Amino acid sequence: MAIVTLEAMKAELGILDDVDDTMISAKIEESQAWLESFLGYAIADEYPDTVPADLVMAVKMQCAHMYENREATIAGVSIQLVPNGVDDIIANRRRYSFDGA
Repeated sequence: MAIVTLEAMKAELGILDDVDDTMISAKIEESQAWLESFLGYAIADEYPDTVPADLVMAVKMQCAHMYENREATIAGVSIQLVPNGVDDIIANRRRYSFDGA
């Protein structure tokens, strides 16, 4: 189950029309799945009542990135990592296992 609604994501992106609704919905699902693969758990299962705001923000950040940068490469642009980005949130919330379980 997606923790970010289409309406919330469109507001985050500043999109007012419905042209890309199908694509944005897919990007939300893809972003959450990507995040969960690094976290080691399904977010909605781990937090059935209230999802922490930082995980909601991480899904929105990843989704915005995937929507706005649909290609694997960018040419002619300087790129920097954003402080307190998705990687930082994952590091704080990740379930680590070193015993093979």
